[in-house]
Amino acid sequence: MMSLNKRYLVLAVAAAMGLSACGDDGKDGSDGEYIPPTVGTSVETKIELIDHTIEDGQISFEFQAINEEGVIIDGLQKAEAKFAIQTEKGIGLSRTGEGTLGGYGTFDATKDSNPEGASLAINEAGNYSFVMPMEHVKAGDVGIVWLRVGGAKVDDTVSIARSMALIVDKPDALHTTTTGTCYTCHVDYATSDFPHPSYTAIDLEGKVDFVAGCMVCHGNISRNEENGGYAKNTLQKIGHINHQSFERDFQVTNCYTCHAEPVMNTSIAGNGCVDCHASGATVNDKIAAFADDVDVRAIHATKSGILERQQTRDSHTTTLSAPYWDKDVAWTDKPSGAVCTDLKLFKIEGETQTQLNIANLYGETLSYAGGYIHGYDSKHNTIVGRANAYGAHQYVEREDGTRSVCYPDLVEGFANSNLAASSRLTFALGDVENAGYTGVTLTSYSDVVSTDIYDPAVTVPTFTPEGKYERRLAVTNDSCTSCHNSESNYHKNGSYQEGGIDCVACHNNGQDRKSKMSAPGFGPMVHSMHWGKGNAVNDAEGVANSADKLNAENCVACHADGIDLYAVPNQYIRSQAYHAGDTTKMSSPVLANCYACHDSEQALNHMIQNGGELSAEKGAGDDGEWYTLPTSESCATCHATGKTFGIEKYHVFER
Repeated sequence: MMSLNKRYLVLAVAAAMGLSACGDDGKDGSDGEYIPPTVGTSVETKIELIDHTIEDGQISFEFQAINEEGVIIDGLQKAEAKFAIQTEKGIGLSRTGEGTLGGYGTFDATKDSNPEGASLAINEAGNYSFVMPMEHVKAGDVGIVWLRVGGAKVDDTVSIARSMALIVDKPDALHTTTTGTCYTCHVDYATSDFPHPSYTAIDLEGKVDFVAGCMVCHGNISRNEENGGYAKNTLQKIGHINHQSFERDFQVTNCYTCHAEPVMNTSIAGNGCVDCHASGATVNDKIAAFADDVDVRAIHATKSGILERQQTRDSHTTTLSAPYWDKDVAWTDKPSGAVCTDLKLFKIEGETQTQLNIANLYGETLSYAGGYIHGYDSKHNTIVGRANAYGAHQYVEREDGTRSVCYPDLVEGFANSNLAASSRLTFALGDVENAGYTGVTLTSYSDVVSTDIYDPAVTVPTFTPEGKYERRLAVTNDSCTSCHNSESNYHKNGSYQEGGIDCVACHNNGQDRKSKMSAPGFGPMVHSMHWGKGNAVNDAEGVANSADKLNAENCVACHADGIDLYAVPNQYIRSQAYHAGDTTKMSSPVLANCYACHDSEQALNHMIQNGGELSAEKGAGDDGEWYTLPTSESCATCHATGKTFGIEKYHVFER
C-alpha cells in the first residue's frame, strides 16, 4: 500500500489546482455576470418598485420582492393589481361586469386559470415583470395604482408571505384627510379588529398611506350609482356617517378633526355633502352662494358654534392668586376673616390683556365663576383633597372686577399638607342653564402656600409661598380634544382642554369621587371609562361606549410621550370607586391604574404578589396621615420601559 506524507499531499494537490486554473498563460478567466443571492420563502414580503406603466388595456410593473432580511425572493407565484381612476366625480373602481372605471385583477400561478394576457416572470437580476390586463384603462389615465404580491397557497401552505398593499402612485391633492388624522384614534389600523385591516396600505417610502389604501375600493363613487364604484359605502360616507355614533362630545361638524387640508365644495350634490344634506333646489342655492375659495370646514365650524367656542377660549384668560387671609370678610354666623383666592378674567386683544369685571358679566355672559382650596402635597406634587367645606363660600366682588372666593375656615385633615387653589370660569354662550356642559370653561391653578391655620393657638393665620403648582400629567394637551372635539365641557364646568387639567381639580388622589363606581382618581377613571367596566356605566342597558371598539393596547393615542412608571408618585389613591362607596379604602397608584382595565382575579393576584394594594386601610375620617404613607408596590422593577417585561412590550407607546 502506498502512503503519502500529509505535507507532500497538500503540495501535490495545490500544484494540480494551480495547473488546471492557470493553463498555459497563468492568467485569470473573465468575470461572469453577478447573480444576486435569492430565497424561496419569506415571513415578510416587501416590494421594491422599479417602474410601472399604464397603457391602453393593461398596466405593468417591474419590481423586486425581498424578504424580511432584505434578500431577493425567487419563486413568487402571485401578484395583485388595482387601478382606481380619477373622474369628474372623484376616484372610482368598478366591479368586473358592472362598470368601466379602472380595473383590477390577480395572477396566481397555482391556479388553473388566470386573466388572459396576465403574466408574472423574473429575470436573472431578480427583477419581476408583472402585467395585468385592464380592459377599460387608457394610456394617460390617472388615479390610485395599487400593487400586492405573495400569499399563494401550495398544498394549503403559504411559503412566501403576502406583502402589504403598496400605493404605487396617486394624484396630488387627492384627499383632504390624512393618515395622521385617522391614526389619531386608530393608531394602527392594520392590527385592529375593524373591517379589512389587512388592506392597510403603505407608500413607496414604507409609510402607511391609510386614506389612499381605503379609497381604492371605497372611493368617491358609490356602487349604487350608474357606472359606479366598487363599494356601496364611499370613504366620505364612512367618515361622515359612521363616526356620528360617538357618544360624548364628539362634534361631527368639527371638520378640522379629520380634514387636515382645506375642503372646497360648492355643490350640495358633490362628494360628501349628500351624506348628510338631502339634495334640493333651496339647499343648492344656499351652497352656491359660497365662492370657490371658501373652506367648507369653516362653514360647519361657524354653523355649529365651534368657531365661537374656539374664539371665546382664545380671546380670554384667567389668573388665580394663592390662598391668603382676609380679616375683613364678614359672615352672619361666624367671626370676621376668611381664606380667600382672587379670580381675575382678562380679554386678550393682540398683545394687550384688559381685565374684565366678573360681577358685571355674571348671570348672563358668565354662568359660573368659582374656586376651591385644595390640600397639596409638595413632595409628590399631588392634590390630596379639598380643604374647603362644600357650599361654605361667599363671593366678594372687588372694585377692579376681581372676584374673591372666600371660605370662613378649612376642614380637618390637611395640617400636614400645603395648600393651592383652583378656579373655573364658564362662558354661557347663550345657554346659562346648561353651560356646565355646553359652555366654554377656563381653569387656573394658583401658586402653593403653607399655612399655620390649623394651629389652635393662631388667631390670624399666615400663608407662606412654597412655589408653583405642578402636577404630573402623562398625557398631552390634545390627548382628550382629538376625540372630544366639541370645544365644550364634560360636566360640572370641566372641559377636555390641556389633557384634563380641569378634571384633576375633582378627580385626584384625595377627593375620592365615586365616578359611577368606575375607578378612582383621574388616570384610573379615564382608563375604566374607555376600556374597563366604566365604559358601560352611561348606558341604561349597559352597552359599552364607542371607545371599546378601539384597540385598548394603543396607549399612545393618549400617552404620546409614553409612560415612566418610576415617575408615578409613590402615594395611595383613595378608592371608594373600587369598594362600593367604602370611603375607608385606598389603593396603590400603579395597581389602581392597571386594575381599571386588567381586573381579572389572576391579574389582581399578580399585582398584590408584587406589593400592589387594592384595599389598603385608610381609616375613617380625615386624619391627614394617609397621603404621607409610602406604598410597597414594585411594578416598575419589571415593567418599566426598557425592562425585559417592560410596559411597552404589551402596550403601544409609539406611532
